[in-house]
Amino acid sequence: MRAETESAEAARRSAPALLARLLVPAGVLAAVAGAFAYVGAVDPNEPGHYPACPLLRLTGIYCPGCGGLRSAHAFVHGDFTAALGANALAVAGYGLFAVLWAVWVVRAARGRPPRIDLRPAQLWGAGVLVAVFTLVRNLPFGSWLHP
Repeated sequence: MRAETESAEAARRSAPALLARLLVPAGVLAAVAGAFAYVGAVDPNEPGHYPACPLLRLTGIYCPGCGGLRSAHAFVHGDFTAALGANALAVAGYGLFAVLWAVWVVRAARGRPPRIDLRPAQLWGAGVLVAVFTLVRNLPFGSWLHP
């Protein structure tokens, strides 16, 4: 029985198995990098390249994603101040994605499944954060959060 466990452990650590486990995280990173490269190359500040936000167009209200493309464009070009000014929540999301992706890669390399166990309170907290960000950026004193 011990020999079976050791052989299973050796198979888990083999190079082809490791590459197979890292294939999906690498694909996700490639897709995100491709999207950022496209947004970095095609300036969202020039009209006609991207559709306008329907909520902003119809109501004049900034949604939580308004300015996200401009933020990504500035982020790609290394202008982090402009990225924060365009959409601070998006910049926080970029950092959160980087951390979660790194954890995913480490867990995949070790042969462990990716796990994010969020409690209802944490999900509600994230929802409240997005709602407060949206509310404040649409109030007169929150004009510093406008894209």
